[in-house]
Amino acid sequence: MNTILPPQLNSSRRPGLAVSALAAETRSPHYDCQQHAERIEVTVFLPGVEAAGVEIVVRGPDLVVIGRKSHVVRVNFASAHLEYAQRDYELRLRLGRDLDYGALTAELGDGMLSLNIPKRMLLPVAA
Repeated sequence: MNTILPPQLNSSRRPGLAVSALAAETRSPHYDCQQHAERIEVTVFLPGVEAAGVEIVVRGPDLVVIGRKSHVVRVNFASAHLEYAQRDYELRLRLGRDLDYGALTAELGDGMLSLNIPKRMLLPVAA
């Protein structure tokens, strides 16, 4: 029989290889990013996530999208290995500081989250 140690016990023996608990519980979703003249359009694929489960966080130049699924425990989850399919989503993108994150618009439909982030207007520099 195999023994599975919790991550905090593994990290004490090998300090350089520690993985955060949140990163182990989430997975990175598929996404598409398109740059236009006046905005950036990001499409994130979040199947099984409802609008109430979406969280968008801006930290400096980084955009973090978290999609939490409603977790359903099935009777046969051990045999079907559904614990991997039920993990939440987390996407981290470094988009830069020249975007107006305050004017960000988001729309969720059919498992696709569409984000439109306008670019900041640069003022001309007087010579």
